[in-house]
Amino acid sequence: QVQLVESGGGLVQAGDSLRLSCAASGGAFSTYAMGWFRQTPGKEREFVGSINWNGSNIRYANSVKGRFTISRDNAKNTVYLQMNNLKPADTAVYSCAADTFPRASGPFYDFNYWGQGTQVTVSS
Repeated sequence: QVQLVESGGGLVQAGDSLRLSCAASGGAFSTYAMGWFRQTPGKEREFVGSINWNGSNIRYANSVKGRFTISRDNAKNTVYLQMNNLKPADTAVYSCAADTFPRASGPFYDFNYWGQGTQVTVSS
């Protein structure tokens, strides 16, 4: 059983930066593709970005491209989402997800484990 725990959310002002972390346990993290998603009340979950098992294939939603960066540290079983130049429209609950098919090359994944999420609020 894979467990994913996000951290690093908070309340910031427009233009600020935040780094979210997603710590994984209970599985072979280094072989998993990971993704970040966000959701606001009343809206569908939105894809933010993904990274394959070794970091060689990274993809972003157009809405965050150039501002957000995904990275991973397989030694720490952690994936990160660095968010710069945050905007009020980025306000959401951010969740990470894992595709546990070993060494999936992407660019699209079947995420089968999800974290609970962390709230990011950006004030104008």
